[in-house]
Amino acid sequence: MHESEPPSRCVFLTDETGTIQAWNDGCAAVFGVGAGQVLGHPITTLFTPPGRDAWSAGWRALTGHPEGAEVHVELMCARGRVLDSTLTLAPLVDAEGRAHDCAVAVATGCARGGTEAERVARTPLSAIVDTFPGTFYVLNRDGRFVLWNRNLEKVTGMTPDELGATRALDLIELPQRAPLANGIRDVFDENGELKLEIDFVSRSGRETPVLLNGTKIRCNGGEYLFGTGIDVAERRAHEQQLRLRERALHAASNGILITRLDHGQSAIEYVNPAFERITGYSADEVIGTDPRFMAAPGMDLAERAQLRDAIAARMGAKVVLRNLRKNGELFWNDLSITPVQDEHGDVTHYIGVLTDVTATMLRTAHLEHEVNHDPLTGLANRNLLWDRLEQALHLAQRHKSLVATVLIDLDNFKTINDTFGHEAGDVVLKVVARRLQASVRDSDTVARMSGDEFVLILANQPSLRFTLRMVERLRQSFAIPVAFNNREIPVGASVGVSLYPHDGATAAELVRAADLAMYHGKGSGRNDVHFFSADMKSTTEARHRIELALRDALDHDELFLLYQPRVAVATQRVAGFEALLRWRHPDQGVLSPARFLAEAEETGVIVPIGQRVLDQACAFAARLRAAGYVDVPVTVNVSHREYSQPGFLAGLSDRLTRHRLPPRSLQLDLRIDALIRNPALGQELAEQLHTMGVDLSVDGFGAGLCDLGFLQQLAATHVKLAHSTVQTLDDGGRAVAKSLIDIGHNLNMEVVAEAVETRPQLDFLTSHGCDHIQGIWVSEPLAAEAAQRMLEEQQPA
Repeated sequence: MHESEPPSRCVFLTDETGTIQAWNDGCAAVFGVGAGQVLGHPITTLFTPPGRDAWSAGWRALTGHPEGAEVHVELMCARGRVLDSTLTLAPLVDAEGRAHDCAVAVATGCARGGTEAERVARTPLSAIVDTFPGTFYVLNRDGRFVLWNRNLEKVTGMTPDELGATRALDLIELPQRAPLANGIRDVFDENGELKLEIDFVSRSGRETPVLLNGTKIRCNGGEYLFGTGIDVAERRAHEQQLRLRERALHAASNGILITRLDHGQSAIEYVNPAFERITGYSADEVIGTDPRFMAAPGMDLAERAQLRDAIAARMGAKVVLRNLRKNGELFWNDLSITPVQDEHGDVTHYIGVLTDVTATMLRTAHLEHEVNHDPLTGLANRNLLWDRLEQALHLAQRHKSLVATVLIDLDNFKTINDTFGHEAGDVVLKVVARRLQASVRDSDTVARMSGDEFVLILANQPSLRFTLRMVERLRQSFAIPVAFNNREIPVGASVGVSLYPHDGATAAELVRAADLAMYHGKGSGRNDVHFFSADMKSTTEARHRIELALRDALDHDELFLLYQPRVAVATQRVAGFEALLRWRHPDQGVLSPARFLAEAEETGVIVPIGQRVLDQACAFAARLRAAGYVDVPVTVNVSHREYSQPGFLAGLSDRLTRHRLPPRSLQLDLRIDALIRNPALGQELAEQLHTMGVDLSVDGFGAGLCDLGFLQQLAATHVKLAHSTVQTLDDGGRAVAKSLIDIGHNLNMEVVAEAVETRPQLDFLTSHGCDHIQGIWVSEPLAAEAAQRMLEEQQPA
């Protein structure tokens, strides 16, 4: 049993990076170096150049074969010898079947010469059992030891004779004997695998936690359990330390969240109960989301910029800002963020600690008023301005009315301060504030933005003519001088006006447009009113070039579609295709939508691009139908800007008629966040699509806040899990994904998982009832011809 080890055989332990973690005496004999010289070094130093390539291929094979893999390599050994060797790779797994990021590698072989079968045949089992880093054992059906290595003797403190007369169950405490007995029985009777973590008890009473693995092997007419055991004392101590830290985090009175950095974006991985109590959001609701979703719109912009700059610089920061609880309530929180580095010194996570300081910040009614009002004029300040503007936009969406945003900047105000003094300047600001309030309705808002700048929100405007009359009344209010100490101070102003929905869809866009119009007025003359127009819009040179290039792309037919197959889990057949846009750029090659779609949306070029996409998608659907594939719809992504255009549905109906397509040959994919932004339009569109017979798919489910009641009203046929939800399945996001799948089914919608890239993702989604799968695991996006060939290969017409 303890024969000397042949010089061409050794055993070592390596992790997923290829770093050597353990080194036995056989390795030292073969390579001529001891453990101290190689531990922590790359394994590739052991191989010839062809051997390094073979090692990489073997490691990749191991990830898809949890039972193990073999690879043939050339080893560079002591005295310049090159040995042909077979590496047997076996992953380490725990009792629950989770694979560790390391593997045992057993090298067997001989000097060059002889066939592979001959070399392997010369390798007796008894010669290698002592080379294993952990314990090795062979049990018969009675659970008695038949063969073992010296490590088992060390762990148990027994002599070979004592072990030969001992059953495996005798080495552990009573409470653990039943699981081990059941595991051994399962190996022999059910051909199962032994995966169990137990505590070996030595003769001295010392307990050693060991991870056991074993399987049944037939040998000379008998059946035996061959297994290994790895000492997991260090890992168990580490796990206990982690559990202690987790209990400490759970017990903290401050809200704690941990976020992961991913390509410049942050995603929440953990929140403690105090965070749930403070924000009102449960952990399941926020895991995987960007923590900025709680940000109060338009508030504390400087503090949020400070946080962004700190994260970009991978530094810590401490700010006090306002967020929104789940119930919509505004609260102040003292937030500190601290970067966390990995073993390479790279910042991969941030820990945030937040303290609810709302009671302190709003201790009195006076303080609450100061938060929302300008102390000099009593007008709404910029904080309240953003809130009122958001409310006005929400009402305008509901009532299909206009909202005018008026930005007023006093002319020569510095001269007034310099000539008459700051007291006079304060009087002018107060008088102007009163005149502005007197010129508008109670439902409108007058705010002092900063210094001598005012912003007016003229809500619920029935027509442009009505707005023009109100703006003219405002302009006339500046014609009367302001009296101060028996002197008259002339007051002029430059006025810029923007209109919703013509000049912007959000509060920030409207204020920016009004600001541009006001500055346009300052450049062309004082004391005048200018309405925003598209030619005032300031864009960067790069964005302008992209806009022009996109229009050229439309003219030169540079935009084309690829088709991503969507496979039904139940049948394993293609159930549809999603049309994906690409740009064959003359200089930069093929570009994905991420490179140009945002600019297309901003400039409005998305509308003609969307029309081109619908034309090509309908042509492809007609092609499939002509080939006999009548139940394979084509899904097209449509943005808010496209479907909010007048005549969108009429154009869609016209295309279906022109291509002789039944409505269900096409499916529209709409983002849930865009639908919620304008719920009235979203519900109206969903109803009209239902009437037409065109199926609706809701995209981005799980990426942010979602009104489930509103989602149910849409009566969509499909709901698509957000890309981030699928990607976090391997990082603790499984509970969220399972909940989203259950919600989709409860709403009578089929659930589609996109961006599926790995086998574990596929297995989890399949086992939890996901209806459809798409992503590179199924297939890369295909050209039309390749997509049709895929149908021909997978399902007959």
